[in-house]
Amino acid sequence: MSSAASADFKEYLFGPWKIAAEEVFVASPHCFAFVNLKPVVPGHVLVSPKRVVARFAELSPEEVSDLWCLAQRVGSALEPHFGASSLTLAIQDGPQAGQTVPHVHVHILPRKAGDFENNDEVYDAIDAASKDAQAAHSGEKLDLDKERKVRTREEMAAEAAELRTLFK
Repeated sequence: MSSAASADFKEYLFGPWKIAAEEVFVASPHCFAFVNLKPVVPGHVLVSPKRVVARFAELSPEEVSDLWCLAQRVGSALEPHFGASSLTLAIQDGPQAGQTVPHVHVHILPRKAGDFENNDEVYDAIDAASKDAQAAHSGEKLDLDKERKVRTREEMAAEAAELRTLFK
């Protein structure tokens, strides 16, 4: 990972689920970035605090700062890597906001012209992907659409290894 403070961090949790170290591509003192089980666009990743906290207001000031600094660093690396011209950064804070995993996380999506017919459709896609990922983790039957499929651990590890090279 990217810093000495994160080098001895052994277990990554995303709400109630463990995230394999192979799926994490960069970490900071308080946060980590990992690949998405069901990305909405190529390069759609998540940044989350190491401490499992359901709501944004529960983060310490140090965690808030570190979360956004890591999100900025990740977005700055992903945008050119995926040939994007913009980024969507989004937090769904609470169940009524569409949060399906009770752990604060920032969605980072490299964006290109025309990737959605109506630009705001990206938020519906994030919501649907979050629900599908929750179902995949809990063993529920998934309602998969044709364009996006839940990825294997091997596929996610391969993407994380590729992204890890951007942070050396």
